[in-house]
Amino acid sequence: MAERPDIDLTRPSAARVYDYYLGGAHNFAVDREMAEQAIRMWPEVPMIMRANRAFLRRAVRFCVARGVTQFLDLGSGIPTVGNVHEVARAADPGARVVYVDNDPVAVTYSRTILDGDRQTAVVQEDLRHPAEVLAAQQLLDLSRPVAVMMVAVLHFVADGAADVVAAYRDAVPPGSFLVVSHATGDGQAPRDADAHTDLYRQRTTTPMTMRSKAEVEALFAGFELVEPGVVHLPLWRPETPEDVDEHPERFAGLAAVGRRR
Repeated sequence: MAERPDIDLTRPSAARVYDYYLGGAHNFAVDREMAEQAIRMWPEVPMIMRANRAFLRRAVRFCVARGVTQFLDLGSGIPTVGNVHEVARAADPGARVVYVDNDPVAVTYSRTILDGDRQTAVVQEDLRHPAEVLAAQQLLDLSRPVAVMMVAVLHFVADGAADVVAAYRDAVPPGSFLVVSHATGDGQAPRDADAHTDLYRQRTTTPMTMRSKAEVEALFAGFELVEPGVVHLPLWRPETPEDVDEHPERFAGLAAVGRRR
């Protein structure tokens, strides 16, 4: 990947580290070094990231099956195989997606590969600024139900996460969905969870805040949780035997979908 003067190569980016975990090529040496450090500390990390991506695909298909074909993907990161627009359009060719990220690499690459695609748009903005995000997007009709995707991103919002979610909730009509996956220490050895959060706090500009099941459930105020509620990643509506694991707690991530009342 070519270097750009507006990209800080002295610190890893959570979006680019995630891209590396998924086997992507849109990352720098500083991102790869941190990812490898995380894997040495917690060898299950790549498996967790793949399970998170599988949840995203299942959740998108769930929303489309219930008639919601507009997606606002907040903290979308680097586009990789199985992105929201690909999964949604496989189920409904008319699906529309707005990707939102504040990482310049994620935004630049997204705009490049989606150039000329009238059913997608890319917004460079911080999801913690809902008013700015919603003002910048021009593709989605907010009078119709929208699936608000917050997949593996709210754990990078240390303070005010509930207020951020509430602002997006209030901007979309009843029948909309909220899709969330979130890092958790539930079921993990405290040493592993603490070491991972310390790594993000020390190395990146986006420190990680793990939350409990009760704390994640609280983010769904104003939404009706769909079955099975807030569960570990592999347990949210598995579609194949490969989606299931005998020890789901080892995935260190919670997943849920809620319907706007």
